[in-house]
Amino acid sequence: MPTAPVADELPGGPTTRKRLVGIRLRALRERQGLSTEQAGELAGVSKATVSRYERGKGTIKWPVVDQLCRASKAPDSMREDLVALTKSSQDTHGWWVPYADQLSDQMLLLLSLEYEAARISHFSLGVVPGLLQTLDYARSIAPTPEGALPQSEVEDFLSIRMQRPAEVLDRASPPAFHVVLDEAVLRRSTGSPEVMAAQLDHLLERGREPNITIQVLPFDRGSYSAALNTFVVYGGADPELDVVFLENQAGSLFLEAEAAREKYSNTFSFLRQEALDARKSAQMIAEARKTHLQRHT
Repeated sequence: MPTAPVADELPGGPTTRKRLVGIRLRALRERQGLSTEQAGELAGVSKATVSRYERGKGTIKWPVVDQLCRASKAPDSMREDLVALTKSSQDTHGWWVPYADQLSDQMLLLLSLEYEAARISHFSLGVVPGLLQTLDYARSIAPTPEGALPQSEVEDFLSIRMQRPAEVLDRASPPAFHVVLDEAVLRRSTGSPEVMAAQLDHLLERGREPNITIQVLPFDRGSYSAALNTFVVYGGADPELDVVFLENQAGSLFLEAEAAREKYSNTFSFLRQEALDARKSAQMIAEARKTHLQRHT
């Protein structure tokens, strides 16, 4: 019988691992032809608990996972692997944990998904993506009145935001980060001309890194129904672990349904094909940088 893997050998971080446990529990249950109610009766838990575990939501406990595996007649080796995954999902050593009391639950989930992603596909319509922002650019983005932080909290928030690139893009094994920017992101003045020039220099510098691709969707290509809103696809090692992130004035939305994942992945692929290639995009970024400085003279 194979030995269950130790935590350091398991895929992804705590959030990814919970979701992976859920995917495998559901597959085991469906293979046996059991409903969530039937599986719960055999495992001694409620139908709601089975559903929550399969969705990887909230705290999951290894004895319950063990019982659900037994209810679905999982082989011992698979049951032991899932128990090991469950135990490791309780790891709370993410870089953001010390700031948990300063962040919303949605932001904590976003940081976890971002950190655990194997690939990130980001289409941005309005501003430079957070992972690529300079401090001065981030400070210059005007908040909506109801979303404005007290001045005493602004610098703490910016400090956390500036830590994200180091923890995600600069780690030993960073995700593949592919960005498509609407040209408006380059042309819109955010802060002074010097702030914009420094931000665009930063894009050019980071775009040279092997794991980062930056493309621009130019104005002269026309308008696209696919480019009506900013979105991010956080990709896992398994496509079933992908999550789509949307944000608007009403709040944040995380989409995990297969149809949504497929739609947004296809949308990003389409926009990537329509955008300038990386070399021509860099030329446009450099030209936009020059234009911002010329306005100052």
